[in-house]
Amino acid sequence: MKKIIYGLSTLLILSSCVSKKEFAALEAKQKETQDLLNSATVKLNSCLADKSAALARVETLKDQLANLKETNKDLIESTKEMTMLTAKGAENLERSLESLKEKDLKITRLQDALNKKDSVTLALVTSLKKEVGLNDDDIEINVEKSVVFISLSDKLLFKTGSYNITPRAKEVLGKVATVINGKPDFEAMVEGHTDDVPYKKGVLLDNWDLSVKRATAIVRALEEQGVAPSRLIAAGRSSYLPLVPNDNAANKATNRRTKIYVIPKIDQFYNMIETEMKDLSAEGE
Repeated sequence: MKKIIYGLSTLLILSSCVSKKEFAALEAKQKETQDLLNSATVKLNSCLADKSAALARVETLKDQLANLKETNKDLIESTKEMTMLTAKGAENLERSLESLKEKDLKITRLQDALNKKDSVTLALVTSLKKEVGLNDDDIEINVEKSVVFISLSDKLLFKTGSYNITPRAKEVLGKVATVINGKPDFEAMVEGHTDDVPYKKGVLLDNWDLSVKRATAIVRALEEQGVAPSRLIAAGRSSYLPLVPNDNAANKATNRRTKIYVIPKIDQFYNMIETEMKDLSAEGE
C-alpha cells in the first residue's frame, strides 16, 4: 500500500516533467492498480467474514462436542445402572419362577390327593350299590359334594311317629355296616329329617327331638352290626331342609327321611395332605 502511494506521489512530481503520452500511461497504470486494490479489499473483507463465520461455527461445534461428551457420560452411567437392574431383575425373575414351580408342584400334590380321595369315593359308591342294591325305591345311593350318602325313606325305617326301626331297616343297615367296616378310614354320619307337621310325644318336644332320636336309633343299629361307635355321628335337621314343599301327603313322605353320609375322617384327610407337603419340602431341600 505504501509503495502504491509512493508511486502516485512520484507520478505527480514527474507529471510536470513527462509528456502527455507518458502521463496517460501512468494514469492508466494507476487506475489498474486502484482496481486491483479494490478487488483485494473486497476479497479481504470476504475472507474476514468467512473467518468470522468459521470461528462461530467452531464455537458451535465445541458446544455440541461438549454436549455429546456429557450425553455419552450419562449414557455410560445409565448403561451401568441398567446392567445392574437387569442382573437384579433376572435374579428376581429366577426366584419368581422357582416360587411358581414350587407352588405348581404343591397344587399338583394336592390335586393328586383329591384325585385319590375321589377314586376312593367312587369305589365306595360301587361297594354300597353292590352290597345294598338299588331295587328298592326307598333307598338312594349317590354322591353329594364329593361325599357318599345313602338316603333311606321314613317308611322303610320307622313306623309313623316312631323312632323304633323296622326289621327291614335292620337288614339294610346290616349291609351298610358291612361296607363301613370295610373302610376303616371313613366315618358315618346319620342325619334325620322330618316333615313340617308339629310333633310332640312323651319326652320328645318337637321335630328336632324326633329327627335326632331317629338318627341315634340308626347309630345304635350300626353299632350293633359291628361299626365302632367312635366312627359314628348322630345329627338331626328337623323339618328345615326339605327336598320338596310340604304341601301334600306325598311330599311330606319324601321329606321324612334319614341320610347316612359315609365320609373320610377329616383329621386323616388333612394328615394325608400334610404328609404330601412335608415330602415336597424335603424334596425342595
